[in-house]
Amino acid sequence: MISFITWTANPNLISSPITVRWYGLMFAIGFLVGYEIVYRIFKHEGAPEKWLAPLFFYVVIATVLGARLGHVFFYDWSYYSQHPADIFKVWEGGLASHGGTLGIIIAIFIFSWHVTKKSVMWTLDRLCVPIGFVGALIRIGNLMNHEIYGGPTSQPWGFRFIENIGQYMQGAEPVFTQPSHPTQIYEALCYLLVFALCMWLYWRRNAQERPGLILGWFFVGIFGTRFFVEFLKNVQEQWEVGLRESIGLDQGQLLSIPFVIAGIWLIVRAMRRPRLELEYPNEFSDAKENKK
Repeated sequence: MISFITWTANPNLISSPITVRWYGLMFAIGFLVGYEIVYRIFKHEGAPEKWLAPLFFYVVIATVLGARLGHVFFYDWSYYSQHPADIFKVWEGGLASHGGTLGIIIAIFIFSWHVTKKSVMWTLDRLCVPIGFVGALIRIGNLMNHEIYGGPTSQPWGFRFIENIGQYMQGAEPVFTQPSHPTQIYEALCYLLVFALCMWLYWRRNAQERPGLILGWFFVGIFGTRFFVEFLKNVQEQWEVGLRESIGLDQGQLLSIPFVIAGIWLIVRAMRRPRLELEYPNEFSDAKENKK
């Protein structure tokens, strides 16, 4: 009877002649699949195809920049305030999903102002549909990196992660953790459920006809998951130990609460307002113009 899983995955998919990391690959696959889903959504509703390229650019830049600054300001400002040049060393790790979410929201405000001339909610309701899938892939990347795992567990699915993963990749003997909760997998599975819910809401229930409804469920599903799974996780930064001891919550949970509250408000607001009547021509509007 197996009582735990010894996890020895190499964070590098390819080490030579170029280095390709699983984490980066998961990011790339997520963005490409997300692009395809948004492509189909825009075509379904007859939005201009020319909006897709700038939207992709805005989202990629905002995700990386927002996630990096989120880590800097939310988790490790004491270090980066003394070493500002290290803020730009993204390759050394340190991305925060809450910061990435805020970055995307800010970027969509700019995108809506300069490109679509539509409400911010119009874009966010459609953009959030594939993000649960992207988030799940990113957590698989965390799994491959032996990072963001939970505390000790006696369950048979507990993982023994390599604590000294950097040294191990340089040839050192591995130092394993105790069997621990694979919280990356817990989150990935929950995020896939959120992705399935958002796809169902959009394609089967036409929830986009109630502005804010899909985004609201996305916020509740993603950040509600984050809030509860954090109880099983190890803290990301040592200073969070004191935070947990004083109030019983860590930084990730505190940052998740406003998103859950916003999600509930969006759902209630959407259900109280009349449903819009939208058309679904299944053709890009600029394609129609080119045919004329």
